[in-house]
Amino acid sequence: MPNIPDQTGRRIVVTGANSGTGEETAKRLAGAGASVVLAVRTPAKGDAAVDRIRREHPDADVEVRELDLADLGSVRRFAAGVEADDRPLDVLVNNAGVMAPPQRFETADGFELQFGTNFLGHLALTNLLLPTLLRAGRDGTGPAPRVATMSSLAAIPGSIRFTDPQWERGYNGWRAYSQSKLADLLLALHLHRLSVERDWPLVSTAAHPGYTRTNLQSAGRSLGRSRPVRSSDRAFPLTQAVEQGAEPLLYAAVGPAAVGGAYYGPSGFGGLTGPTTTVSVPRSARSADLARSLWAVAEDLTDTRAPA
Repeated sequence: MPNIPDQTGRRIVVTGANSGTGEETAKRLAGAGASVVLAVRTPAKGDAAVDRIRREHPDADVEVRELDLADLGSVRRFAAGVEADDRPLDVLVNNAGVMAPPQRFETADGFELQFGTNFLGHLALTNLLLPTLLRAGRDGTGPAPRVATMSSLAAIPGSIRFTDPQWERGYNGWRAYSQSKLADLLLALHLHRLSVERDWPLVSTAAHPGYTRTNLQSAGRSLGRSRPVRSSDRAFPLTQAVEQGAEPLLYAAVGPAAVGGAYYGPSGFGGLTGPTTTVSVPRSARSADLARSLWAVAEDLTDTRAPA
């Protein structure tokens, strides 16, 4: 999606916007005229990202707000701040994530870190911001508000361990990551079904970045280690830069032809690289009953509810 449609007058929240696909998404949206909120765990890193964005787009309308998806109290404070602004919110981009820590960590609320951050934090944020998003859609003056959620190719082998979703037994970092990214895809698909059932003026989409070179691959695996893990792509040449890796998410977020319930990703070999296309929802995510059950469990765990 080399050319972003004009976003002047639209307000967009991007989680995890201080690096990688999140920063690239925020930069491209701001360059197209959007007012972008960089929702980040560490404000100093968000400020550095703003500086980089403004080097390319000096007049960019960007701001940093603290959001720790591993702390539901932080999620509630962030959502309350957006609500208090009394401004329409046009797009929520659920992008932030952590990948495959070598040992089990917990969020502030006692959830396994990946399930809690990648999925539960985003579901809570989505539910809490839905009233603001829906208000933006009911004035009928522009495109329907949208929620774009980042999944991963790791969702393909994923499964939801309803008997032990927090991996309290037999923790495996990669399998837990796969579960969390499958859960993200199920979130996007079920939100689409809710929008249809409840006649909401809302579009819910999903995307995956293929194999994009970011610090995600090393940051999670460095948790709990005395020395950071360095990511190397020499053994895996089918990778792409973040500029192209962010395009499926950008298309899901603001592409004029994107539709609710669709999944976007790279079109190249194995979905690893290449221009954006509509991709098939993996078998692991096709059950509407699975998505509904997971949503209900997540609402109970986070004590948040989508509007009736």
